[in-house]
Formats: sequence, C-alpha cells, structure tokens
Amino acid sequence: MKKSTVIESVNKLPDEFSIDEIIERLIILEKIEKGRQEVKEGKVNTDEQAKAKLSKWLN
Repeated sequence: MKKSTVIESVNKLPDEFSIDEIIERLIILEKIEKGRQEVKEGKVNTDEQAKAKLSKWLN
C-alpha cells in the first residue's frame, strides 16, 4: 500500500475518529488492492468454479 493512499484515507475521516475506524478503513483498502492485483495476475475463478466452491461450503 502506498503512503499517499493512507494519507488520503486519513484526510477523508472526520476530525474525531477512533483507531478502529482507521484500521478498518486501511484493511478494506488493502483487500481491494490485493484483489485488483490478483485480477491482473489472472488469479480469478470462473462462474462455474465459484459455484462449485460455494456448493461445497453450503452443503
């Protein structure tokens, strides 16, 4: 994650916030960044693969 992304996120918070709020926001940003990278690398499932995995979890 880039420092500029963290700074931008902090700047969007209200004047008063909890540590939990900033941590949650940074975790979400990190997960989005990771997901985008996985898409670029082709590490994605087809609809059929996703359905097969879900059916295993839901049974």
